[in-house]
Amino acid sequence: MTDPAQTVSTLTLEEKAGLTSGLNFWYTKPHPQSGIPSIMLTDGPHGVRKQTEGGDHLGLTDSVPSTCFPPAVAMGCSFDPELLELVGSALGAEARAAQVSVLLGPGINIKRSPLCGRNFEYLSEDPLLSGVLGAALVRGIQSQGVGASLKHFAANNQETDRMRVSADIDPRPLREIYLRGFQRVVEDAQPWTVMCSYNRINGVYASQNRWLLTDVLRGEWGFDGLVVSDWGAVSDRVAALAAGLDLEMPSTGGRTDQEIVDAVRAGTLDESVVDAAATRVVDLVGKSAVDADAVFDADEHHALARRVAAECVVLLKNDGVLPLAVDAKIAVIGELAHTPRYQGAGSSRINPTRLDNALDEIRSLASVDVVFAPGYLDDGTSTEELLAAAVDAARAAEVAVVFVGVPAALESEGFDREDLELPDSQVDLLDAVVAANPNTVVVLSNGGVVRVSGFADRVPALVEGWLLGQAGGGALADVLYGLVDPAGRLAETIPVRLEDTPSYTDFPGEHGHVRYGEGLFVGYRGFDAHRTEVSFPFGHGLSYTTFSYSDAVATVGDDLVVTVTVTNTGSRSGSEVVQVYVGVADSAVVRAPRELKGFAKVHLDAGESRQVEVPVRRADLAYWDTRVDAWVVEGGAYRVEVGASSRDIRATCTTEITGDEVSVPLSVESSIGEILANPAAAEVLSKIFATADGETPALDPAVLEMAASMPLERILSFGNFGIGRDEIQRQLDIVNAGSK
Repeated sequence: MTDPAQTVSTLTLEEKAGLTSGLNFWYTKPHPQSGIPSIMLTDGPHGVRKQTEGGDHLGLTDSVPSTCFPPAVAMGCSFDPELLELVGSALGAEARAAQVSVLLGPGINIKRSPLCGRNFEYLSEDPLLSGVLGAALVRGIQSQGVGASLKHFAANNQETDRMRVSADIDPRPLREIYLRGFQRVVEDAQPWTVMCSYNRINGVYASQNRWLLTDVLRGEWGFDGLVVSDWGAVSDRVAALAAGLDLEMPSTGGRTDQEIVDAVRAGTLDESVVDAAATRVVDLVGKSAVDADAVFDADEHHALARRVAAECVVLLKNDGVLPLAVDAKIAVIGELAHTPRYQGAGSSRINPTRLDNALDEIRSLASVDVVFAPGYLDDGTSTEELLAAAVDAARAAEVAVVFVGVPAALESEGFDREDLELPDSQVDLLDAVVAANPNTVVVLSNGGVVRVSGFADRVPALVEGWLLGQAGGGALADVLYGLVDPAGRLAETIPVRLEDTPSYTDFPGEHGHVRYGEGLFVGYRGFDAHRTEVSFPFGHGLSYTTFSYSDAVATVGDDLVVTVTVTNTGSRSGSEVVQVYVGVADSAVVRAPRELKGFAKVHLDAGESRQVEVPVRRADLAYWDTRVDAWVVEGGAYRVEVGASSRDIRATCTTEITGDEVSVPLSVESSIGEILANPAAAEVLSKIFATADGETPALDPAVLEMAASMPLERILSFGNFGIGRDEIQRQLDIVNAGSK
């Protein structure tokens, strides 16, 4: 294909407008005369969901078989970008084999509330972790000549009223929490496409938000790809095109194409805007490496899915009952062990190439018979007979392994959860089993956190199994029997109660608006700031071995580099996730006590020690300074904490960071204190007050302390100082110019 801009220059206005919307539900429009084929975009993010039919209005009909890798809720707990890049590469290979040009993923929205119905598609409550892992997935997908679509941009943190709700967010949390992960992925991995979200942000639809799509995404971050709408996210096509949205999906039957043509003809839309969008579409088509002969090895990908799933399992608690001995007499209880819930419901639903279940995989590893009692039906209901059989099985076993979780009917795209509770039937089953056999292991299956505070202290072992994809059953068996060391760490906090979550009083909003009232204090940032008790903290996860930390050192160069010696002090090999948190105790701005700024996963044999190096980018130390609308690194003493979770800090050191110079423009609305902080401006201030009978009573220290927070213009209203407001501003402008 020739140069995209050159190709577009040969098209009519109608043809150019036509390129900027879909042919149908999944395909872009072709232009055979110009050599522009139609390409397919299809759902991810943890598998290729290519429909077998042309597409229904929701896009939820049957799809061709593909590998269902663990959804993001599990992959986020891997803390392993190298592993996720392998997953991305496999996803790209399967997309290519299916003649899919763009895979719609990854999703990296922040888990603001554990109630969000789509949390299973998102990686973490932390923007650094989401950004690093998201970039790895994008790199992997695009290594196969298939485009990724980073989504949902931005602030798509709930399903309630998702098509219209305005996420009302102050500048600092918007930048530092909700956009920062997207920025990381765009700058590090340059996804071919970014998908705008349905919702409004501070009153403006994401699809027609020029500040978001053009000023920030392209202007600040340097994004050079295509912006595509979420399916049906466009409210005003002409406004969206002008804002920077290039491709509307799905097809609108030509209606919005005509709106674009009419706007250009009427002079309300510049044709160059249409040219730019059409050029990006043609450029995307040209990048596609569709190969009719491409294939993938389903068995190899299933094995990878099993490996990844095992790395994502989080061992929350273990009083010695795990790992299981292969000759232990165990009872497996819970229908989820036999009929697994392995993915979320909605547009990301994958038709797997095969499906393991934990019961069969446990039986394949055990050297003795394994008794099974379903305890409840697939729909979550139970009967007295099922409960009695489960209790009998538990009583006769050395160890009872109980599988419980959230039914698909309660957790899906399209609606939010109402609570964090397990179904009553499962709670009753668990209570009865524990009473019959205290030696009980609980295995959870859920797309978002559940409340465990009702039983965690009554069982010796608790395993967070999330939704683990098609090979999750084998992965759980591998971890339960110790063939694989549990290496997952929590990418989100498990609260004691829903009411303890920072967003509790501001979720999901009302009358079309949701106020992000917790500000910066999302997830562990909020729990730690308020010193709220949690069931299990962000970053937590146990191993079958133990680790010690020593000799932590922080070295400042262009970036911050933290080194620490980690030793496997146990008798088994295992993996540890070294987490680096940073805090600024005497910060001039509001901050969380600690924020994750780096991490590294290290595998150590028994007794092995290794010096682990964790780089922290200087840019990641910055906060968004609302005075100058820019990222600023504050100078001063930084507390560097190295640990195994946000509440398990093993080593601490302090380092001095040189701050960025910040020149805040001064005006008559500036406070006396702000003006006095600038020597040149202080001289201007001295002259102003000296005009009153040659005296300067307002510069008396006692008076200054009282007046430091008062705007200069308010002081001027107290008397006639012989100088006008405009002249004062002129002199301050001279100071401002000299400070640049």
